[in-house]
Amino acid sequence: MISAATHVLRLTRATFVLAREGVFGVVDPALVPPPSQLAIKIARLIERRGAKSGPRLSRALERMGPAYLKLGQFLATRPDVVGVGLARDLESLQDRLPPFPQDEAEAVIEASLERPIKEAFASFGPAVAAASIAQVHRGEVLRDGVRRPVAIKVLRPNVATRFRRDLSDFFFVAHKAEAHSAEARRLRLVEVINTMSRSVAMEMDLRLEAAALSEMAENTQGDPDFRVPAVDWDRTTHNVLTMEWIDGIPLSDHARLLQADVDLPDLGRKVIQSFLRHALRDGFFHADMHPGNLFLDDEGRLVAVDFGIMGRLGTKERRFLAEILLGFITRDYRRVAEVHFEAGYVPPHHSVENFAQAIRAIGEPIHNRTAEEISMARLLTLLLEVTGLFDMRTRPELILLQKTMVVVEGVARSFDPKLDIWRIADPVVREWIERNLGPMGRIQTAATGAGELARVFAGLPTIAGRAVAVLEQLERMTREGVHLSPETIAAMGRSESRKTRWRTVALWIIAATFIGILVAVTRL
Repeated sequence: MISAATHVLRLTRATFVLAREGVFGVVDPALVPPPSQLAIKIARLIERRGAKSGPRLSRALERMGPAYLKLGQFLATRPDVVGVGLARDLESLQDRLPPFPQDEAEAVIEASLERPIKEAFASFGPAVAAASIAQVHRGEVLRDGVRRPVAIKVLRPNVATRFRRDLSDFFFVAHKAEAHSAEARRLRLVEVINTMSRSVAMEMDLRLEAAALSEMAENTQGDPDFRVPAVDWDRTTHNVLTMEWIDGIPLSDHARLLQADVDLPDLGRKVIQSFLRHALRDGFFHADMHPGNLFLDDEGRLVAVDFGIMGRLGTKERRFLAEILLGFITRDYRRVAEVHFEAGYVPPHHSVENFAQAIRAIGEPIHNRTAEEISMARLLTLLLEVTGLFDMRTRPELILLQKTMVVVEGVARSFDPKLDIWRIADPVVREWIERNLGPMGRIQTAATGAGELARVFAGLPTIAGRAVAVLEQLERMTREGVHLSPETIAAMGRSESRKTRWRTVALWIIAATFIGILVAVTRL
């Protein structure tokens, strides 16, 4: 349990940084218990000058290190956990860090590819971009005697160790919060950190990003408006990802797009329709489609890079999305409500009619506005807020979809402020519905259901055998009872004693730290 004291010391440092950046200044003391109100007042005393302006939490997390920066980016996709206001603050986080030295990058590549860098690449230049987990270099490879430019993504040395340490602190806080707060249990904070941990683990294995690139390349190979860079699998490992270099115009560079005489409204259409095709048709979408990750190539196609964060939607979620979008387009609010109940998102004890009434309150104002005033992302945001009133449990995949749509819609409208989102989305949504919910779609669904039923029947003998074994064990326990050995009881007692002792020590450390801060402030 020494780790408990270590967690507290590291978290105390993090609390000090949050206080210096004025994060506690946005907390309403009336909303926290009386003991915490004193702590907030102490924290307000050490705010630095100028901390009251700008995005306070984002500024603090950028100071606290890569894992905290990633935590902030992840929580920006979870307004259900941190609230809409803080989520918007966190959206301003920039995952940009100074690059690590060139010789360290070369050492990582040589160790990963198991050959000298001069054998792997014809040239290897300095870093052109650096983030919390990896940085990107431009290089060249020889193919058929021709030098071809490539982008080489290199994992930061020892980044996994740093992330493991900070993630253990996050888990410590989440477990303590759930142990003492019903609201923390409702928000499932431990599961939130678990999800973030899995996401970061995938980002730190560059082979998985390469696999995402490869999967999306297969999904979009027939798309006229979209493509992804090709992966060089011979030069890709856990720590290194080599792919085609993209020479297109970044969508963040409006001046170059204008100089190239690009049809900006049509570019906005490509952004919206490409995203919707990936989400609906493929159930696999790029979840970080900001302008810096999108390029326009010489053939007028969108090219996406940085596949570290991806979103997935199952068949049920895709049907849900398509039907609610079509329902709002056609003003069929009853159908929108029914879709929520059919998907199992809203508990059956609620009234479909009452839910449809709540949906109408969202949809009707849309039809009193011009097309350029209607935001599909805003619609989904309001929908998720309303469903909370009807006990709909958090759906992380839908929240990630909604947050990505906010970004995508913002990118598209930056090229055409009068963009009619609904008109552009309509053909993609209708095409999916006709293919999946029309006559042919129903035949395919019936065939799939028959196959599933056949598998269930085939597995019945195994299921019956397991059920008999479980019943026999329960009968034996009922007859003979459950017995714990004296050694087991003694070990449980020692464990609880250690937990209580170190919990007390941790509380004293926190108290002493705050007193020390207070003394330091009074001497200023």
